[in-house]
Amino acid sequence: TLFRSPPLLAAIRLQERAAVVGFDWGDVIGPLEKIREELAEVETEIATNSTAVNGGAPAAVRDEIGDLLFAVVNASRKLGVSAEEALEHANAKFARRFKAVEQLARDRDVRMPESDLATLDALWSEVKVREREPGARPQG
Repeated sequence: TLFRSPPLLAAIRLQERAAVVGFDWGDVIGPLEKIREELAEVETEIATNSTAVNGGAPAAVRDEIGDLLFAVVNASRKLGVSAEEALEHANAKFARRFKAVEQLARDRDVRMPESDLATLDALWSEVKVREREPGARPQG
């Protein structure tokens, strides 16, 4: 059944089904506003649940994250962007960049597990800048 599909595909199919009967946004503005609304609800849940910040998110946080993801899929659909392809591309880009960060850390004798986030983020930023340089091969 529909609900046994992978969750991303199920969200797409549910939204398509609702759109067929007219239960849909007229344009992408509605889903974008919904994304902002859902993000605010995630932030509110996190603020009221201190355990959520440290990875102990209660069901309410999970539910709000789910609503946010559902809204993002809806915006993607309205823009004619395949949510699956967009996520695959983002995964590949992250994997490529993270691998480059790991290599840069090794080249500079930076021990990643002992490094603070600011140090690692600086390496990340450097990798992103290198990708934009002329002659760099964009991938993924």
